[in-house]
Amino acid sequence: MKTVILHYHLFKNAGTSLDAAFKENFSEVDGEWVTKEFPAQPAVNREQVKQWIIDNPQAKCFSSHTAIFPVPIIDGIKIIPVIFMRNPIDRIASAYAFEKKQGGDGFGAVLARNTDLSGYVETRLALPNDRQCRNFHSQRFAQMFGEKQGDELNRSLLALESLPFVGIVEQFSASLEVLELLLNDNDFTVSLKAVEKNVSRSTKKTIEQKLEEIESLLGRDIYQNLIESNADDYELYKTQIGH
Repeated sequence: MKTVILHYHLFKNAGTSLDAAFKENFSEVDGEWVTKEFPAQPAVNREQVKQWIIDNPQAKCFSSHTAIFPVPIIDGIKIIPVIFMRNPIDRIASAYAFEKKQGGDGFGAVLARNTDLSGYVETRLALPNDRQCRNFHSQRFAQMFGEKQGDELNRSLLALESLPFVGIVEQFSASLEVLELLLNDNDFTVSLKAVEKNVSRSTKKTIEQKLEEIESLLGRDIYQNLIESNADDYELYKTQIGH
C-alpha cells in the first residue's frame, strides 16, 4: 500500500506556506511534489483528481486549490488529506489584500483594485452564488458528504470529524507539529518547518487586533452583516479550535 498526501489548498489559508514546508521534504524537480487545478463541475473534478493521483506514481505530495472533497478512493493507495482553516473574517480581509495587489483581470482582483474593503465585502455578499465572503470553509468542507447527510453546516461538521487532520492558520506552527507526527506515523519521514510565504498582511498583530481593525474599516453595520453571513464558518472554526 502506497501512501500519499493530498493538500486541499484553500485560498488564503496558509497553503503556500504549507507547500513550502512540503517542498523542503519532497522534490518538485523529481515530481515528488506536484500541483494541478481542476474544473468546477464536481463529478468531473473528482474523477480528474483521482486520475491525477493514479497517473503520477512518483509523486508523494499532491497540492491543488480546486480539488473537491470527498477524498478519492484508489486501490493500493492510501491518501492522507491535509487542509487548513482560518478565522473567516480575517481570511476575507487577507483575500481582499491579496487580490488588491495581484495583477490579472479576474473578478476578485478587478473589484479589489477598484474599491475599498467595505465595497469588496458588500459587492461579494450581494452576489448569491459568490462564496468568497460567505461561509467559504463550510461550503468546501460540506462537499465531503451528499445532501442526504443534512444541511451544509451539518455536513461540514461531519467532514471535520472524519478528516485525519485539519490545521488552524492562527496556530500554524503547532498544527505543523501535529501534521508531522501524523505523516511520520504513516510511512513518511518529514520535518515540517513554518515558513511565511505569500503573506498579504502583517503577522505581528493578534487576531483580536486584526478583527478590531477590520471592523473599523468596514463600519459596524457591514461588519455585523459579515459576521452573520459567516455564522456557519464560525461554528466550524470554533469546533476545531476546541478540539
